[in-house]
Amino acid sequence: MEENRRGLLEKTAEALDLPGEIVAGLPHIELTGSHELRMENHKGILAYGSEEIHISGGKLIVKVRGKNLELRAMNAGHLLITGTIQGLDLT
Repeated sequence: MEENRRGLLEKTAEALDLPGEIVAGLPHIELTGSHELRMENHKGILAYGSEEIHISGGKLIVKVRGKNLELRAMNAGHLLITGTIQGLDLT
C-alpha cells in the first residue's frame, strides 16, 4: 500500500511539474562545495559530533562525515551544516 501511495505521489508531482521530494515528503539535500550542506524535510538529528552527524530523512539516514562539522541552523523542516565535509553516506 505504501508503495502504491508513493507511486501516486510521484505521478502527481510529475503531472503538476513539481519536485517529487516536495510532494512525497522526501528529503532534499544541497551540498555547496565541501563546506555547506542544507537539508529540507529532515526528521531530526540522530547523532551529533564534530566529525560525523547523522540525520533522519524518514526511511533514509544521511551520515555527514568531515572535520569541524557544526549544526548552524535547524527548524522543523530545514537544517544547515557547515565545516569541511568529506563524505556523505545514505543508508
